[in-house]
Amino acid sequence: MLLASPWQPRLAGSSGSASERLIEALARDIADGSLPPGARLPAHRPLAWQLDIGIGTVTKAYAQLERRGLVRSVRGRGMFVAGLSQAASRTIDLSINVPPQQLSDRLLAANLGDLAKRLDADSFGAYAAPAGRLEHRALLARWLAPTGLAAAPEQLLICNGAQHALAIAFAITCGSDTELLTEALSYPGAIALARRRGLRLTGLAIDDEGLVPQALDRALQQAVAAGRRAVLYITPTLHNPTTATMGEARRREIANLCRAHDAVIVEDDIHAALAAPGTIAIAALAPERTLHVSGLSKVLSPGLRIGSLLVPEPWLEPALAELAATCTMASLLSCLIMERWLSEDTAASVARSIREEASRRVTMARELLPSGVAMSSGNGFHVWLPMAPERAKALPARAAASGIILPDPEIFLAGAQEPPLGMRLSLGGPKLDRLQDALVSLRTLLLDPGSTPQSRAMP
Repeated sequence: MLLASPWQPRLAGSSGSASERLIEALARDIADGSLPPGARLPAHRPLAWQLDIGIGTVTKAYAQLERRGLVRSVRGRGMFVAGLSQAASRTIDLSINVPPQQLSDRLLAANLGDLAKRLDADSFGAYAAPAGRLEHRALLARWLAPTGLAAAPEQLLICNGAQHALAIAFAITCGSDTELLTEALSYPGAIALARRRGLRLTGLAIDDEGLVPQALDRALQQAVAAGRRAVLYITPTLHNPTTATMGEARRREIANLCRAHDAVIVEDDIHAALAAPGTIAIAALAPERTLHVSGLSKVLSPGLRIGSLLVPEPWLEPALAELAATCTMASLLSCLIMERWLSEDTAASVARSIREEASRRVTMARELLPSGVAMSSGNGFHVWLPMAPERAKALPARAAASGIILPDPEIFLAGAQEPPLGMRLSLGGPKLDRLQDALVSLRTLLLDPGSTPQSRAMP
């Protein structure tokens, strides 16, 4: 006699197709351990009847979960949970902004097994074009299309991660006479790149929607008056660290200001796949002057080192030259994994699960952290806690005593002047129970600035 499934059937959320909602409900319960490895899933027909959906819908959802390696089919017995893999750690790291783990060993094993069948020694031992195969660039262009980008594959370069794409963008747009403008608080990787290149970096005022247009206008006028070329580096979607996302009206205003002052834009759109539907990239509004940076590590998995750089036609030749000089070719293995995931809708399914899990973790943070502590969040997997500079600078050392790793808040400072600081909490890395432990400990620290709670992070 077959064991009954322990799962209580439900559909997640209220948007998306029935199969997508069923996938999200099961993926979430597998991720948090409600459905442990080895647990049996309901049979197709009874589940369809209970949820008032078609049997084909259940079949489609189960097939997608199996492709992702979250479940496995046992002939004659049914479908069972395969489980996720996540390494244990002695500390709880909230400093590195990684997505919640939604992949499985089975998915990776299946992908690598498929590659072994498709990849011959001659192909693996040959050099490809530095920008990647055209068919792979076309797949990436289709992936970016929901942001409003009509990306020509010939102008879309595959890089070894978004950081590599950003380095190329800075290298070809910024010279000795350049003033690089950005938000007062900005992505540490971009700040480090700018300083290594010896660029003049200016941080501009921000608000709840991101970069303030009036501050940009003044800075552009001053750059022109000083005879300097202005380049704007901007993250309009799920800004790092503040989580701000610009509305379309402000994006248009930013694009128009840069057009009026003939400024180049480097748009960091690494979180585009997590944005609300209809969020338009600035590159779609000012394609003639915007270099668009994106990638797959933040929306699928850090191990998939695929970045993309969409460049206007005048920048294409120098971008290709810089790409060839800094990386002979894109990783063929990564590109083939990307090809499979994008072609089979695995990437879209994983991204949806990451959005769902990120939302769950943000909700947990709001529930566990003190109600009086200001917090901003978006559709991503980090939150921002604005606080006085002295308090923000002291918090990492105090948290470390409880086994919790937090970032140094000063790594986000783009300019010499210090704006209001805060603390970025990256919620995606730890397992859910350990994240809960960390948030409980941080609650004590935030309620009593002088306390050091008993560590729950150490085993």
